[in-house]
Amino acid sequence: MFPFHFIGYWGKDKKEVFTQRCRGTERGFEGENFFWNVVYVGCDSVPVLPQNTIAGISAGGFSDAFDVWVRLEEDKLILGREAFGRVSLFWTQQGGVIWFASQLQLLLEVMEKPEVNIYGLYGYSCFSYVPNPLTPVNEVFSVAAGTEIVWENIGSPQFRTIYQWCESTSQIQDENTAVSQLQVLLKNSLQKQIADLKDEPVGVFLSGGLDSSIVAALLVQAGVKVRAYTLDFGNVGIPEYPYAEQVAAFLNIPLVKVDASPAKIKQALIPTIKALDSPFGDGVTVPLYLLNQVASQETQVIFNGEGGDQLFAGWTNKPLIAAGIYQGEHPHKEESFIHQYLRTFHRLWGYESSLYQPEIYAQIQGLNAQEWLLDALDASFCPSLLHRLRRASLMLKGAQNIHPRATALGFAHGLVVRSPFCDLLLAEWTFQLSGELCLHGACEKYILKRAVENLLPSEIVWRQKRGMGVPLTSWCLNDYWHDIGNWLNPGILSSDNCFFPDIASQIVTGELGGAIQGRRIGESLWLLIMWQLWRYHVFGSKLGKKSLYHPFILPRWLWKKYQQFPI
Repeated sequence: MFPFHFIGYWGKDKKEVFTQRCRGTERGFEGENFFWNVVYVGCDSVPVLPQNTIAGISAGGFSDAFDVWVRLEEDKLILGREAFGRVSLFWTQQGGVIWFASQLQLLLEVMEKPEVNIYGLYGYSCFSYVPNPLTPVNEVFSVAAGTEIVWENIGSPQFRTIYQWCESTSQIQDENTAVSQLQVLLKNSLQKQIADLKDEPVGVFLSGGLDSSIVAALLVQAGVKVRAYTLDFGNVGIPEYPYAEQVAAFLNIPLVKVDASPAKIKQALIPTIKALDSPFGDGVTVPLYLLNQVASQETQVIFNGEGGDQLFAGWTNKPLIAAGIYQGEHPHKEESFIHQYLRTFHRLWGYESSLYQPEIYAQIQGLNAQEWLLDALDASFCPSLLHRLRRASLMLKGAQNIHPRATALGFAHGLVVRSPFCDLLLAEWTFQLSGELCLHGACEKYILKRAVENLLPSEIVWRQKRGMGVPLTSWCLNDYWHDIGNWLNPGILSSDNCFFPDIASQIVTGELGGAIQGRRIGESLWLLIMWQLWRYHVFGSKLGKKSLYHPFILPRWLWKKYQQFPI
């Protein structure tokens, strides 16, 4: 059950695998044509693997269902990843050898001179994650969810899709039928997740939102000992923990409030970046690190509600649906539907000329961020707009962002991570639903709410979703004001030759763009901070010389007063 990682190779040359970070159980083979070797990091013994499988990992710690796998078939190497994207898998080819690893950091140590991938950086600035199959490192690639990559005799790899999210040709229209079927599917999914548990307590991350509350309720209903964990951001922003308290009291389970104050967040910032392995720019990552840290002191298994939004159209669909209908009636309008979808990431797409220094800007001129969305929004798999949006959310925001980062943070604390909504039978069933059962008037996730309305308090089930209100802008403009001068220091940015040196002050003053206001200020700054810190603490870039000429060296009140009297 204990989480582990692996690194290995396959090829015509024998290689040394052990590195500074890589100490664990090793197995290999020396054949007439090929060598292979795998080191399992964090394992005291070789894990039990199916025939022909030389490496595999399950996010939930299951021995019979891997989320990533490495298989050998005669003279073929096969790397695969399941459709939800719960575990990452990376590879690089060096001469006659294919290296593969479940952590990017492990591959960095076998590369002679790794370089930052500018295309990966650009994708990150658009989405807050690096889009598959790119990574932030040149010549290192990720295996996309629902895909296998096959090498035969070290030639060029072949990519084969092993799973597609597709709309069903027959749609469930009757609400009562859908409710009863969904109730069975939810219980069955939960039973699979708890079948190997004995009598040990498990943890559940409880935000007080619908999805995490459903998971907690299903666990309690199944007789599992549950301990819930929720975040406490203090008096800043809109607190969510009162809803978590209400759910915990209703279910009669203990609730641990985890301090997510600015001091705790700052303390956990670098450990989070190292745990994530790849750069993820969402503000929720460090608070989630703290949740995992506290939970790991009391349990080895953590449950979450991730995936519910993707399955049941729980993000804000209404503006996108309106945009889709409008675009259908006015196809020649300047901004297309895919532009509208790109904007839902709320990142720095569209600000490239103000963000990147000329040399980097020139390199990304030929790139079109929309191309990373085309497959996910392909209407041939999901003709109806709502199912197409759900497919895209599963493939993009779920498989490339939410699920891999949740697993990485759990693994860093020795936790296996279980997500009951990541169930293939349940997910496939949702593509049989008529659109009206997902989005009923203005009510999102309608059929899910109907299916669980007897499990939870009505005000929890039917309250409007707001998302986790991480107070990034408040932190950046107050608690971390001076830190921004270090994290996004103009002198260091200048020597990196990537972002413009004054980008942080441009964002704070609103000069970068009119749309970057309010919460977008903190989100944009955090995106850049996480990239820069990843670059130094994971990738290993050397820090340039700091400059003292920037507004963050002054107290913010003094700088604001100074701004009133420009020279």
